[in-house]
Amino acid sequence: MNSMQQKIGVGVAVFIWRDGKFLLMQRTGSHGHETWSIPGGHLEFGESWVEAGTREVLEETGMEIKNVSFLATTNDLFPDHNKHYVTIWLTADWAANEPAILEPQKCKDIKWITLKELPKNLFQPCWENLHDVVPEFFG
Repeated sequence: MNSMQQKIGVGVAVFIWRDGKFLLMQRTGSHGHETWSIPGGHLEFGESWVEAGTREVLEETGMEIKNVSFLATTNDLFPDHNKHYVTIWLTADWAANEPAILEPQKCKDIKWITLKELPKNLFQPCWENLHDVVPEFFG
């Protein structure tokens, strides 16, 4: 296939911290089905990374966040799904509202965990790439 016909997506992913833990969500209904990752989605035209992350967290969980900052960028290829994303990883603090599953077609479970409690079935290759880019984040 001609590479000019392909599009690269830009995604945002947000670590939301609260009491030493962050929110993890189990994906469903798309590539990465049954795997775990943090809230996030697509950067929309004209949005800043902070705006996109804040919007996606609110849409997916109903939570408000604060102190949003840049963590890393990864180059994520999904050859089995013919997808390519640049993922912008952000960190934030929980500000308000308890998390809820507001998009059940995309998420089936949520939980607060520490980095030491990460499940084995993380959304790959994103998490592997994040670990390669900022290994110190994982301790």
